Amino acid sequence: MKYSTLLPFAALATAFVIPDDEVMSQVAIESDRSAKPVQDRLPSSSDVHNVISEVGNTFNDLLDSSKNAFDDVLDNVEAAAQKTRKSCHGAAFNAKSWLDSKSADVEQKLKDVESMKHGHHHKPNKTVYELISGSKYTTKLAALINEYEDLVKLLNGTAANYTVFAPIDKAFEKIPDDAPKPSKEQLKNVLLYHTSADFYPAGRVLVTHTIPTLLDGEHIGGKPQRLSTNIGIKGLTVNFYSRIIAIDIFGTNGVIHGVDSLLIPPPKAAEVIQLLPGEFSTLELGLEKTGLFKAINDTSTHNGGTIFAPSNFAFQKLGPKINAFLFSKYGLKYLKALLEYHVVQDQTLYSDAFYKAESKGVKDASIPKGFFHVDLQTLLEDKSLSIDVARYGRLISIKINAFSTVTIEDGIVADGVIQVVSNVLIPPKKVEGVEKKWEGEDLEVEDLIERLGPFTETESDTYEL
Repeated sequence: MKYSTLLPFAALATAFVIPDDEVMSQVAIESDRSAKPVQDRLPSSSDVHNVISEVGNTFNDLLDSSKNAFDDVLDNVEAAAQKTRKSCHGAAFNAKSWLDSKSADVEQKLKDVESMKHGHHHKPNKTVYELISGSKYTTKLAALINEYEDLVKLLNGTAANYTVFAPIDKAFEKIPDDAPKPSKEQLKNVLLYHTSADFYPAGRVLVTHTIPTLLDGEHIGGKPQRLSTNIGIKGLTVNFYSRIIAIDIFGTNGVIHGVDSLLIPPPKAAEVIQLLPGEFSTLELGLEKTGLFKAINDTSTHNGGTIFAPSNFAFQKLGPKINAFLFSKYGLKYLKALLEYHVVQDQTLYSDAFYKAESKGVKDASIPKGFFHVDLQTLLEDKSLSIDVARYGRLISIKINAFSTVTIEDGIVADGVIQVVSNVLIPPKKVEGVEKKWEGEDLEVEDLIERLGPFTETESDTYEL
């Protein structure tokens, strides 16, 4: 199948994840949305208030109904889901915009959920595997898990408090009847991608942007491939498209959340940029013309990384003269230097976790609550980006060079992460021996040449990472 069916949900709101091409040829995810630019996705205040109010009520209803088994929870889910959908009026919105203005509401909802959770569940007496295999709603998932003795042993064991995002049987109905059967290795990777070795009950999911899974990321130094969680028109979702429809089914060795779509491991960053022309066609053109696209896509040269990706709108803000210069034959070497300033190798900075390629054996370096600062070396010689992350629960702000803002966080990809930025990042220039950072002032072509010129003098005909 074509990737175009995946694009609508891929770049909505605070994160995007597009399934891996190899697996996506065999698994279809439904979508009823049309792609829109970021600036067109902002909500009205009344829509936002209604949505979050009903999402909170839905979670409270689900928590009330939780009896440590799927069947008891899911029997009550559909009525709650219909209640939420009726209040949403079909309006999509940018979750980050809502979070910035509704922080008090969010914090109160989280407190309410935690209070309900601790007061309304019984002591579990089954493992997460036993709960899945014993439910009438997860018979297909159980059948898949049963094909792997090591997974059965894992989910029955006590090595960790696991979190399983369990697709219900209806999720498998989205797979086309004529789809070829994936290989056993592919299926196992998909199952591992639904499971975390960390304990994430509903309250923690709500304040978390990304979650590590049991799937080792081949292109991020073997560190855990991550999921993203989002609050949007569908309520709480995983990887933007899979709605959480049942929460906090507790087992003796973890917790289960029911989801309505399969979670598919993502492709590489270059593919995501290529698949989202509505957001990144200018960036893609620049990467192609400079040879950087091929270099970035070659994961043999790096383990993970972070791309600070300017949207088409960010390039438009530079003005027609600078864009005409950068994409001219004469300006190509300056364009290459400019784009190198947006790419970080071997350091993967999510909004709530930080992977370093040299940190062998380090599974998850969490970004603490409060403020976190890091300087990330870019592909541009001797030039780093100054990153400041302000994090309080789900409320996160990422600033670059104390000026530019990450507008869409945590575009999870197989070889790192994409952070969408509000402006094209401009390298600093030296004024009387002191580096002066760009702070949004108008640029002329001459000024851009002055800033980028020192990095183009040794330009070679070929590019190698």
